[in-house]
Amino acid sequence: MKESVRLLRFAVVGTLNYIITMLVIWIMMTALSFKGDYMVANITAYIIAQTHNFIWCRYWVFPSEEKKNNMGQQILLFCTAFGVAYCIQFLFLILLVEVLGTNEYVAQFLGLVLYGAINFIANKKITFR
Repeated sequence: MKESVRLLRFAVVGTLNYIITMLVIWIMMTALSFKGDYMVANITAYIIAQTHNFIWCRYWVFPSEEKKNNMGQQILLFCTAFGVAYCIQFLFLILLVEVLGTNEYVAQFLGLVLYGAINFIANKKITFR
């Protein structure tokens, strides 16, 4: 598969993840009375979106027919890549909101952009190589 096609597919999945993430954050911070607790909303949204992300990455963005690509191993590597990207994003989010006084929704969006870049590189180079 051409790298440009893979990047385009990842962008489509990333856009869907963005919609899922922001929708969950919005629902939790408004409709479910988590107002002011952007951290709980962030954690919940990323966990939900990552389930979606793994399925699409495994079968559409980084498809492979090779038997050596064990699903259990990929799940472990995917969770590790997620953990690294998520921690960096979460620290960035806290920095933006708590230190720099950025609006919580704007900070969530900026964190998601950073997260997407790190996650793509990690999954391309490690999880689905």
